[in-house]
Amino acid sequence: MELQIGGWSLMKKHDLLRSGDNIIRVLDVQDDRILMIDCLKQTMPVWVEAESLESYSECSGRDLYDATGVVDTKDIDDLDSDQRKIMHERYTMIAPILPFISDDKVRSKLICSIAEDYQVSKQTIRNYLCLYLSYLDMAVLAPKKRKNERGLSENEKNMRWALNKFFYTTKKQSLMTAYTMMLKEKYCDTMGVLVEEYPSFYQFRYFYRKTRKMQNFYISRDGLKNYQRNNRPLTGEGVQEFAPAVGVGMLDATVCDIYLINDEGNLVGRPILTACIDAYSSMCCGYSLSWEGGIYSLRGLMLNIIADKVAWCKRYGISIQKEDWDCDMLPGTFVTDMGSEYKSENFEQIAELGVTVVNLPSYRPELKGLVEKFFDLIQEMYKKHLKGKGVIEPDYQERGVHDYRKDACLTMMDFEKIILHCMIYYNSQRIIENFPYTEAMIADQVKPYASCIWEWSKSQIGANLIGVDSRGLMLTLLPRTIGKFGRTGLKVNKLRYHCEGYTEQYLTGGTATVAYNPEDVTSVWVIENGIYTEFTLIESRFKGKDLVEIQEIQTSQRDIIKSAARDNLQAQINLAQHIEAIAGSVGTHKDIHMKNIRSTRKREQMKNHQDYMRERSYHG
Repeated sequence: MELQIGGWSLMKKHDLLRSGDNIIRVLDVQDDRILMIDCLKQTMPVWVEAESLESYSECSGRDLYDATGVVDTKDIDDLDSDQRKIMHERYTMIAPILPFISDDKVRSKLICSIAEDYQVSKQTIRNYLCLYLSYLDMAVLAPKKRKNERGLSENEKNMRWALNKFFYTTKKQSLMTAYTMMLKEKYCDTMGVLVEEYPSFYQFRYFYRKTRKMQNFYISRDGLKNYQRNNRPLTGEGVQEFAPAVGVGMLDATVCDIYLINDEGNLVGRPILTACIDAYSSMCCGYSLSWEGGIYSLRGLMLNIIADKVAWCKRYGISIQKEDWDCDMLPGTFVTDMGSEYKSENFEQIAELGVTVVNLPSYRPELKGLVEKFFDLIQEMYKKHLKGKGVIEPDYQERGVHDYRKDACLTMMDFEKIILHCMIYYNSQRIIENFPYTEAMIADQVKPYASCIWEWSKSQIGANLIGVDSRGLMLTLLPRTIGKFGRTGLKVNKLRYHCEGYTEQYLTGGTATVAYNPEDVTSVWVIENGIYTEFTLIESRFKGKDLVEIQEIQTSQRDIIKSAARDNLQAQINLAQHIEAIAGSVGTHKDIHMKNIRSTRKREQMKNHQDYMRERSYHG
């Protein structure tokens, strides 16, 4: 989305704008309002009318760094371990606030909560937040190096070099190996002979212990992801810190540990379970069970989230009460990883319904742990009861183990019934022991079940749920392309469509944004100002077919025509030869009688008729 202001375009996010000595950064655009931050004063972001920025023009990051005196060449790799540690700590403080920058109420609440958790002032949190938003660079959060630090001796420099090059690496070499490599590289002459004076191993080990930073140790040897998952200090409130109310849905998918068959008894494979978990209450808002992942399972998930769960379960012969699974609205925010389906244009279109899609904040792996825990619990529930029925055991990748595919006996329908029972238990009967109850929840005697916490929280301040009808959601998530108007109708994907009332467009031409269903080309929808207008297929022979099938038909037709092209050319040549031969064999008549043409024509007609009758009599 771009917003036109004056004679230039204002991008949706991250643009830097300048007017005189003022420099601002655009953080969000909604209709005619812009969320901006003053990069020089570094005050909290505010919403302003777009018209108020007509005097501003685009500028570069270089201009910002020149105006503030901040060095823009600062590289995180150039920072020492103390600087990196403090930088990460400061970013961890502000990370939960970033998805809610545009909501000043939620933002203020989070600042207060985080300040209390980390025992710092609210102004400190605001300073870190404004500093980061102004530059959108983690490195600016690192403290400046003290100028009065004692310099390292030559031996200490060599020791630090050896530790960084040989010890603090994923190869996980020992201290002795690093010490030996240091002597080889720094304390040997050109012939490789050790010089007279060199540090002892005890000096080397002492320097290591004196300068060792455990964060640097874990990250360098095991990687950042492993550090975040297994070694990072757990000092925050967890998920509720990021999601203070219901309406933050976490999306993920997993391949189920079971093999299934079809109705004919043929092995199909392992199904894919896609789910949406509310970050605040742990409620499973919806799911999709399919053979195919990606955008198709994601569409199914979205439709299931807003479905009437009582009616949905009834389809599978399962009876539940509405309060057991009372979710028929979309979370206002979806939190995803970097999977391609979540970054696709199809899924990003859901923003048209008022939904915000954000990626997981950096250095917050525990957030995704919530949905991963959900998958673990669901699989744990059914696996212990389905041993010997296609369930995969932990040893399935080892040589010589049993082929669990041979045990498969459940169909997708059977398995989905089991999954539904597991989810009902997960939502309405599983006790959440460590939920941070508020005084209001205790006063209202909210039971420690996900469904009860969800039901109570829906009516509380901060709840972020969006009501959507299934048709609107389905159309919003359809892929889109450009259709062309012409005298033959609206052409989309090389197919022709028609709708009453578009005569003028057919005659004048032009293009339109069109939503289409790849699984059924019978209809497409022209999108104009958020309104979907249905166009029906003109070529009836293609109705009910999917796009791939039609493209194969069209390709085959083109191949047939192409293969006949040479024969057609040869036939045209032969035709020309025949005509010329006949014409050449006929002599020219110099004296053509031009009179009595009508009577001559009648005699020739009678003659042809007599020949026709004689021919019939002969064959009869």
